[in-house]
Amino acid sequence: MINVFFEDVEPFVINKKELDDWLFFVCEKEGLEKGDINLVFCSDEYLLEINKKHLGHDYYTDIITFDYSDENKVSGDLFISIERVKDNSKAQKTKEAEELLRIVVHGVLHLLGYKDKTPQEKEEMREKEDFYLKNVSRGT
Repeated sequence: MINVFFEDVEPFVINKKELDDWLFFVCEKEGLEKGDINLVFCSDEYLLEINKKHLGHDYYTDIITFDYSDENKVSGDLFISIERVKDNSKAQKTKEAEELLRIVVHGVLHLLGYKDKTPQEKEEMREKEDFYLKNVSRGT
């Protein structure tokens, strides 16, 4: 199940059913079951505080993922800065909705065990993001 929360930002409409179906597809394609995934949309400042408190990092980021998955079921909290999503979409010349989906699937890929620290890991992560973005409608 997908749960959506808003912290320190104006709530917006999001189709939870379509998003839940898509993330079910992503997890199934990766060979795992989708559990509860909480999406917490927030401001830069809210996410910066989480970054400082939990990771010891003093910089802005677009997403922080807390993984509660077990061996077979993908679960976790995805904290997403709406301000970073907007800035990313401008920089990448994409629609905000597409960038939001990219960040969401990026977080889910982390829950699935993918990393993005090395150039090779970043490349693999981007390929997975692109693949699932092209298949958004398969989940819906």
